[in-house]
Amino acid sequence: MSILSISKSTVLLLVLLLSSCRGQEKESKLTAVNAETDSLPKISVAANRTEEYLQLLEGKTIGVVANQTSVIFKENGHTHLVDSLLSLDVNIKKVFAPEHGFRGKADAGELVKDGVDTKTGLPITSLYGKNRKPSKEQLEGLDLVVFDIQDVGVRFYTYIATLQLVMEACAENNIPVIVLDRPNPNGHYVDGPTMKKEHTSFLGMTTIPLVYGMTIGEYAQMINEEQWLENGKKADLTVIQLKNYSHNSEYHLPIRPSPNIPNDVSINLYPSLGLFEGTNVNAGRGTEFQFQRYGASFLDSTQYDFSYMPKPNFGSKHPKEEDKMCFGQDLSKTPQMDSVSLLWLVDAYKNTLDKSKFFITKSFTKHVGTPELQKQIEEGLTESEIKATWKQDLDAFKKIRAKYLIYD
Repeated sequence: MSILSISKSTVLLLVLLLSSCRGQEKESKLTAVNAETDSLPKISVAANRTEEYLQLLEGKTIGVVANQTSVIFKENGHTHLVDSLLSLDVNIKKVFAPEHGFRGKADAGELVKDGVDTKTGLPITSLYGKNRKPSKEQLEGLDLVVFDIQDVGVRFYTYIATLQLVMEACAENNIPVIVLDRPNPNGHYVDGPTMKKEHTSFLGMTTIPLVYGMTIGEYAQMINEEQWLENGKKADLTVIQLKNYSHNSEYHLPIRPSPNIPNDVSINLYPSLGLFEGTNVNAGRGTEFQFQRYGASFLDSTQYDFSYMPKPNFGSKHPKEEDKMCFGQDLSKTPQMDSVSLLWLVDAYKNTLDKSKFFITKSFTKHVGTPELQKQIEEGLTESEIKATWKQDLDAFKKIRAKYLIYD
């Protein structure tokens, strides 16, 4: 029988067979890729590595600096570090709470009061209320302090300031500190303006760049060895390391680290959109897309096809531009960043109808770490021109940083 005499049904059958083979080959390759991905060792946070630190807690009276992210992960969920340690008969005397509180529900900047944890009955001492550095009286009776808080790797995110003040207080009172390390979701790059010493505050206590590319454990070592604690003191510091982590590891935070950092997208954009915190522009607070959009009523509406209206919500009782129609950009589809972007800040300033409404100068300087960036934007410098002025400081920091990296 010639090829020309093959029936249409036979041809169709051959096509289907060939398609099926190709589909099976594609599925086989996909299965192999998935198997390879699944076989990669999972990152183990230091809190989970109890075999590395439980013996250090035996027979000691412990203080724990913690919030809602301080958990030990299990196959189906997680248990709070404090609950786990208590179940293991660790003698925890008190809990210290950072900004947003022990359960992470307070607004940004909202004072957190001392209290009692309803679940455990432990006293909670606020480090974001009448004092931000533990006093001698608050540390009295403690043999050891454990610090375990998830950071996002941005200088003005205040948990690293709390870390430094806790280390300083413990150094002054001869109390050892154990830092349980956690991954930095922005740990794969270093960028941004460097804090100038004369502008240090709780939004930036040391002369580091905006994005410093270190885990909280690595940074603790830097604080200690660079003698950044008051009077050059050193804490008796132990860092319990992560397992199977590198600075290029992808890590998805299973618990929001603060009320207005809800997901991976906001963490990715926070180093760039967090700069709006020192302006009158809304950066998504008062919506469900915090740090994934920006806008203001005073931006030129003819330049934007996106708008939204901030309303009071969880984590933002009174957002900027509350109940006002804001014109700006939706950035929720932005791919992973490996640098700080100034494009959105420059764009918003350019399209502000009344430039006097844009900057909150004192706050902007505290967030950025230098008055230079505001001047550069007002003078019309481009992003590349501004970033060129950061290079010398960034190069100097990277040399110091290299001494304290624990992970590749």
